Amino acid sequence: MKIIKRNGSEVPFDIEKIISAVTKANDAEGHHDLSEAQIRDIAEYVEYKCGKLDRAVSVEEIQDMVEDQLMAKGAFRLAKRYVKYRYTRSLVRKVNTTDTQILSLIECNNEEVKQENSNKNPTVNSVQRDYMAGEVSKDLTKRILLAEDIVEAHELGLIHFHDSDYFAQHMHNCDLVNLEDMLQNGTVISETLIEKPHSFSTACNIATQIIAQVASNQYGGQSISLTHLAPFVQISREKLRREVRAELEELEATVSEDKLEEVVEKRLRKEITKGVQTIQYQVVTLLTTNGQAPFVTVFMYLGEAKNDQEKRDLAMIIEETLKQRLQGVKNESGVWVTPAFPKLIYVLEEDNIHENSPYFYLTELAARCTAKRMVPDYISEKKMKELKEGNCFPVMGCRSCLSPWKDENGNYKFYGRFNQGVVTLNLVDIACSSGGDFDAFWKIFDERLDLCFRALMARHNRLKGTLSDAAPILWQYGAISRLKKGEPIDRLLYNGYSTISLGYAGLSECTKYMLGRSHTDPGATEFALEVMQHMNDACAKWKAETTIAFSLYGTPLESTTYKFAKALQKRFGIIPGVTDKNYITNSYHIHVTEEINAFEKLKFESQFQALSPGGAISYVEVPDMQRNIPAVLDVIRFIYDNIMYAELNTKSDYCQECGFDGEIQIVEDEDGKLVWECPKCGNRDQAKLNVARRTCGYIGTQFWNQGRTQEIRERVLHL
Repeated sequence: MKIIKRNGSEVPFDIEKIISAVTKANDAEGHHDLSEAQIRDIAEYVEYKCGKLDRAVSVEEIQDMVEDQLMAKGAFRLAKRYVKYRYTRSLVRKVNTTDTQILSLIECNNEEVKQENSNKNPTVNSVQRDYMAGEVSKDLTKRILLAEDIVEAHELGLIHFHDSDYFAQHMHNCDLVNLEDMLQNGTVISETLIEKPHSFSTACNIATQIIAQVASNQYGGQSISLTHLAPFVQISREKLRREVRAELEELEATVSEDKLEEVVEKRLRKEITKGVQTIQYQVVTLLTTNGQAPFVTVFMYLGEAKNDQEKRDLAMIIEETLKQRLQGVKNESGVWVTPAFPKLIYVLEEDNIHENSPYFYLTELAARCTAKRMVPDYISEKKMKELKEGNCFPVMGCRSCLSPWKDENGNYKFYGRFNQGVVTLNLVDIACSSGGDFDAFWKIFDERLDLCFRALMARHNRLKGTLSDAAPILWQYGAISRLKKGEPIDRLLYNGYSTISLGYAGLSECTKYMLGRSHTDPGATEFALEVMQHMNDACAKWKAETTIAFSLYGTPLESTTYKFAKALQKRFGIIPGVTDKNYITNSYHIHVTEEINAFEKLKFESQFQALSPGGAISYVEVPDMQRNIPAVLDVIRFIYDNIMYAELNTKSDYCQECGFDGEIQIVEDEDGKLVWECPKCGNRDQAKLNVARRTCGYIGTQFWNQGRTQEIRERVLHL
């Protein structure tokens, strides 16, 4: 059994330390309230309680348990001295709250931070440097930049103030990069003018440089569209045609126009292969200033093409992108494995969804790629147009979804827009705090919503007044806008141009506590929908009051799911079906342990996705589908007709020790900790395991904390 120290490091549980601390308090001031046997009884009971939690327990939790036992034994004077001792020690620690955290990061023994982000390797210098800066930012945020009640609510797990490790800087969350503007009209990278490219391969190379620059100037994900690269296929085609004609003239040879075009198209295909490979390998191998590969999503939508020729060219790019992702990338052992990025989104539309559709071959390829590599995810053009005023457009890297917005000429615009940030509401805590009383529930709900509003306004006000010079690639050179040097970004923060997100988590457990039933139960669904509508109404009210585009967002909890679960257990104890896991359910999702088939799950969740306009994604958990592509296609067709945004979760693992290519298992070690193990050779060395799992909408490859690991282990199959 392990405990988590205040600096985040994980050490074995030691009952003697509890006995020593209580004994010191017992002996202080000449009083002896308890015998040695009674003190040991307390320590043994605390050890038993910690063991029942089935996870690593923090020092603070242990001390709370000790206090409870002292009070239970009637040792009130001793309890008072113990509390005084804790308070004195806390004052000493507050002299500097960051030193031990930073040192534990450098020495790689901070377990919580090591597994905070499943796409960051905490042993790498660049990641450590980012985490060190993050600790300073968190400290400034906690002590100076945020109101005390918001900080307290965050630490108690009532809300989660996301990305406080970047809050000290004037940085926004995520965006849709206006790659079309930057490629067609030129941009500036590191004070160097980049003009319109003269070939497809050059356009791809410039795109990867833009991606890296954008990633280093914000903390959230970004999305680009392959459509913005498609015009450069024709430019390359014309260039290659000139080159081939020149070669023929030099050789004094003549060929038919058909043969000439055949040669040109063959060379063009090679260039497309090279260009797509540049994007894939550059994104995977680049390290941004925050120590990870750029969190980028690539959007594949035939309907964006401006004409038939551009659509055919776009189809070639999409085909090559899917083929290369299906192949994967080689790991250090030379084995093809699944990369985390770029994330791929494939739009389902009339031109590719039916077997007789002209581009159905792309959908078949996408299905094979999904079965092997977990991507692409799928957006239904039909369903998105129903929900987004007739528009279909990409979500941002972390699933944030913009609200439709028109420019001064009445034209819809999506690229070059962004999200200001997120604050997430713990719905489970609201339910538990109400004690099951519905009047109390709605009252507490409104109080917590007000808290979220003020926290979100703190995010907004932190961006307000930011000068375009803070991130020229974003604000001056086209990724988001073309503001002048020294111009504030303020006008982009209002009237719906950018969004700001109210996140939520744990609708499943919230409903379970209030009604004793899953929200899939017909008698409970109405309440769950009412909760969703209440948050939407709050966002509409705030938007009317401020002209800021507040929107409801299904938070992709990663490490926060564990944080919320621990906070709930500390505040309310173990409540079966509610707080008895080391995780809580993401957004509106059906609980991972609930038996339901893929089609029923997607259909049920679609009604909640419609009430999460700021971003949401649904998934189905499936076994190895590589030999059952028709079933994958059945799910894809169902997505097209029934839900806006969904994905299939498959498994994609490899053991470097024995060469096993299958599903790496999650088992318990001798301390009860969940670890990953090769079922063939028993290898548990994470450095020699390639494991890829979708954890919150995107793929993680650097392993996860205990809460998320338990959630992954308990997922049931839906197909």
